[in-house]
Amino acid sequence: MVTSGKSKNSKRGKTLDPARPFDPAILVRARTIAERYQIVLEREDDWWYGHGLEQPGAGGDGATIEAAVADTREALVTITAYMLEKGERPPAPANEGLRTEQVNIRLTAEERLHLESRSQAQGFRGLSDFVRAVALADAPAKTATVVRPRRRARK
Repeated sequence: MVTSGKSKNSKRGKTLDPARPFDPAILVRARTIAERYQIVLEREDDWWYGHGLEQPGAGGDGATIEAAVADTREALVTITAYMLEKGERPPAPANEGLRTEQVNIRLTAEERLHLESRSQAQGFRGLSDFVRAVALADAPAKTATVVRPRRRARK
């Protein structure tokens, strides 16, 4: 059974036993969330290593792709359950396309004016969309394998 490390449960105000299992309801919710996460796989010396795209700290390995995916998926469930238990919000699955990262760029007034005019001339809604499109236009191909979550048949 999956367990978490020592944590302080703010709702109950007591220290939890690190060897105890997660609450079953939290574990079910964590599995539902973690099943939607993508896994990045890399092969090294005939062994597969994986980590979560949304949760890079959750890693696993195995002799086969399937074993590495299963091990990494369990790590994703564990870290997600731990976050839920602490009252934190796990990251949204990457395939939802939510832009959660922000980068600030310092420009001169002339640079900003130049970028804004080019942005408008090419039909972009704003400077951010223009900069993102131009910067990512020639992004290198991925060197790792990304395992996307399986889609379930609707009942």
